[in-house]
Amino acid sequence: MQMRREVMNKPADTAVAAHLPAQGVTQQPAQGVPQQPAQGVTQQPAYGDEARFYDRRTGAFQSYRRAIVKALPVRPGEVVLDVGCGTGLCCGFLLEKVGPQGGVVGIEESPEMAAMARERIAHEGWRNVTVVQSGAEDAQIAVTADAALFCAVHDILQSPDALRNVLDHLRPGARVAAGGGKWAAPWMVPVNLQARVLHAPFVRSFEGFDRPWNHLEQLIEDVHVREVAFGSGFILTGRRRRPPRSASPAVAGRGRVAPRPHQAGVRSVPPLPDSTDQHASSRALANNCGALMQAP
Repeated sequence: MQMRREVMNKPADTAVAAHLPAQGVTQQPAQGVPQQPAQGVTQQPAYGDEARFYDRRTGAFQSYRRAIVKALPVRPGEVVLDVGCGTGLCCGFLLEKVGPQGGVVGIEESPEMAAMARERIAHEGWRNVTVVQSGAEDAQIAVTADAALFCAVHDILQSPDALRNVLDHLRPGARVAAGGGKWAAPWMVPVNLQARVLHAPFVRSFEGFDRPWNHLEQLIEDVHVREVAFGSGFILTGRRRRPPRSASPAVAGRGRVAPRPHQAGVRSVPPLPDSTDQHASSRALANNCGALMQAP
């Protein structure tokens, strides 16, 4: 079955400062006056004055959102960053995957969209979802998450600073999924004309629309991209790069590994598997091993 075309791109610089308490994630409104888009950056009317119509205008493409979330391999108990969460249309799908012991941190720049997302969270009774409003490049994200979702956020994907800031708050090996609109092949003129009409209200610029994932793929590994909707859409999966393993010191002239100095109170533990992090998932590992070694 052919995937429906996607029209849901949201503005760039969409991230927030968020904090997850030890037990799950609780909804916390942004403190103080809601932040406005960065000076000199024009907010699309679709995310401002017309935000109340957003769900209605894009609701027909909810199955596409579900397909992008489905491509993100997260497990119960994990924490996901929903980058450019808008009105929270992906949150329910993510909660189906992480369960009540996991959490979702929505990241949204537009005050109007963030307010609608909080209304949805309150209406649904989601106690493990939070949305804080800020811009992605300089957001103070106080959590190390297991995964990140970039669903229909073309402008964010074109901001390397925003991408680096988000990825810096993922554990090594964390999963990433992204999806949205793109140009089809040049000879698919009717498809591209329709794509332009559909996406124009939701993007600041069509720059990079031929390959929207170009900046992201340079920052992650194990990248897989598949096109949908006759080439006018894409779904990408990958993972945050793991730090390179340092070479073990050897005893000079013997080629034998030198013993490490004893450190009182510290026990070595096996490497963290893909499904663990320093938050909800790592607690089980700490209980089994007796200690949890965290990178600074």
